[in-house]
Amino acid sequence: MTSKNNHPELIAALTKGISNLTTSEDWQRYLSFQSRFHRYSYGNALLIAAQRATATRVAGFNAWRTMNRFVRKGEKAIWILAPMMYKNAAADSGEDDRVIRGFKFVSVFDIAQTDGEEPPTVCNRLDGDDPEGAYDILFEVARSIGFTVVQHEFEGTTNGDCSHCDHRIRVEGRNTPAQQVKTLAHEIAHALLHEHVDSRALAELEAESVAYVVCRGIGFDSCAYSFGYVTTWAGGGEQAIAGIKGSCERIQKTAATILQAFESEALDEEAA
Repeated sequence: MTSKNNHPELIAALTKGISNLTTSEDWQRYLSFQSRFHRYSYGNALLIAAQRATATRVAGFNAWRTMNRFVRKGEKAIWILAPMMYKNAAADSGEDDRVIRGFKFVSVFDIAQTDGEEPPTVCNRLDGDDPEGAYDILFEVARSIGFTVVQHEFEGTTNGDCSHCDHRIRVEGRNTPAQQVKTLAHEIAHALLHEHVDSRALAELEAESVAYVVCRGIGFDSCAYSFGYVTTWAGGGEQAIAGIKGSCERIQKTAATILQAFESEALDEEAA
């Protein structure tokens, strides 16, 4: 088990892993895929959430086809607003040659509504077991801060969530034991840090960074998932590293709080 004094070393390993990832061919393939998706406005994000709260990646019917994925028959479309672009008659005067003249509703579909070729990913679910009973210890950590933990089957790619209103954490029960351990550490970090969130991206960066440090501290290697997750939410390698540095103290303290339970468990076993 890693001691508290090694937490800065683990955070350094996280930033190095992100730096290596973002210069790799896998990252370039991932960016190429992501570039085919539109960046939706705040209003459209609300429309998507209202119609399909579990949506993660949306695109139009034909856009999915270009990525060798196909909308399943009978799936209900998600409707968003798209700008109606027209040529600017004053373009010759040096102004932009296209202007927006209103909006129209267009249909998109979430990736969970499609079948076909799997998209490239830099965030891979973990394989492996939980021979040391880490999940049970984390379960008790969650209970000690007033949160229940339940197994759940999510639609789509969600691995877990945390509700401060219900004081409840849900973990995808169909994942491997190793992935469930990492997810529970991630959601406990949310429970400790993010009752009120100004930036979802920063919250996810902090929670996954905590999960990485905790997993490394108890002998789990979560880099196959954590590096890509942090980088994707931050918007790129440089942004991720800057975010980790800015939140370093919060990440360290939260990871130390969680890891105390494992150190106490080890002391109890030695005493027995």
